[in-house]
Amino acid sequence: QVQLVESGGGLVQAGASLSISCAASGDPFSNYAMGWFRQAPGKEREFVAAINWRGTSTYYSDSVKGRFTISRDNAKNTVYLQMNSLKPEDTAVYYCAADRRLVGLGTTPGAYKYWGQGTQVTVSS
Repeated sequence: QVQLVESGGGLVQAGASLSISCAASGDPFSNYAMGWFRQAPGKEREFVAAINWRGTSTYYSDSVKGRFTISRDNAKNTVYLQMNSLKPEDTAVYYCAADRRLVGLGTTPGAYKYWGQGTQVTVSS
């Protein structure tokens, strides 16, 4: 199993950039595809981005495509989410998740077994 801890959230103004990260421990990090999800108050958890175990394949939701970038450093057991041109509607708790797979990328919460505790991102208008 793997343990995940997110960090880097905060309060920013619309149009700003913010980078959040997720540090993994436990099982070898390179065994896992990684995903970022977010959940706003009163809404369901939604997919944001995913990256395969090697970092060679990524996938984004339409709402963040072109603004957010997911990346990983397997030597540091860390996955990152660079968020640019932030909008108030990006406000949510952001969660990283791990899925032990070598093929394909999951885009639903049910595809991921391990979750971090979340980090709050708030974008003011």
